Amino acid sequence: MYVVAALYKFVNVNNPEELQPNWKQKMLDNDVTGTILVTPEGINGTISGPREGIDAVLAHIRSDERFADLEHKESFSDDKPFQRTKVKLKKETIPMGAQVDPKKIVGTYVKPQDWNELISDPDTVLVDTRNDYEIYIGTFKNAVNPKTATFKEFPQWVAENLDPQKNKKVAMFCTGGIRCEKSTSYLKEQGFEEVYHLQGGILKYLEEVEQEQSMWEGECYVFDDRVAVGHGLEPSKDNGLCKACGHSLIAADLKRPTYLKDEYCPHCFAEKAPKEVYQKLLDEGYPLQGKRL
Repeated sequence: MYVVAALYKFVNVNNPEELQPNWKQKMLDNDVTGTILVTPEGINGTISGPREGIDAVLAHIRSDERFADLEHKESFSDDKPFQRTKVKLKKETIPMGAQVDPKKIVGTYVKPQDWNELISDPDTVLVDTRNDYEIYIGTFKNAVNPKTATFKEFPQWVAENLDPQKNKKVAMFCTGGIRCEKSTSYLKEQGFEEVYHLQGGILKYLEEVEQEQSMWEGECYVFDDRVAVGHGLEPSKDNGLCKACGHSLIAADLKRPTYLKDEYCPHCFAEKAPKEVYQKLLDEGYPLQGKRL
């Protein structure tokens, strides 16, 4: 059994070049794989390994007073979720396409136990800040999908779809919380007054809220070999990932004639499938996504 730990913290880091080799060696010494991004604005990462290895790496990170109060979220996997160990230097913890500082201003945190009440309010606009391919696998009931391909497109979507004068109460959520640190900070700077985000993200909600009371529909996409997790953070048994194009796949996709393991899926069939296979389904009148060039 592998422990999977997701972590992030916004804090000024003036020596990322020193932390990189030190942290990577600690991970290697403890058989911990995964990726940690070290940036001037903080850290962001997901790592996996044996219990004692994860505990040792987290203790090492927290021994630096800047990360003493670092929080992390845990889930588990029977199989090794990551194959490599990486500590990478980046300019941002997660690029958004707009300059914000969550250390100065951020939305109001809402605990998982209080989330249902907030998003059931008809005056609340519920926004999923994740990318379209993540939302495809699951999201909260009645959530708005911005249909972004990357988080950098989010500010433009806000400019075109939200108005601080009309949308008085906005609630946002993401996988583990880091994107909402930036998205709520951005909305506050744009003049939105009541801005909320799910504390601990979807992962914390699925961990703490019983399925019978849950307003989550589907599963939650994760960036490792598990592809997705469900309530109780159980690894997905139904969803998959297309190795040809990288798009997430729901159970129904895996049964379609436009899916062939490792070759193509409904999202890339028009581009990846052999011409004769494409033409056969086209002649049969099967509904296809996209057009063959």
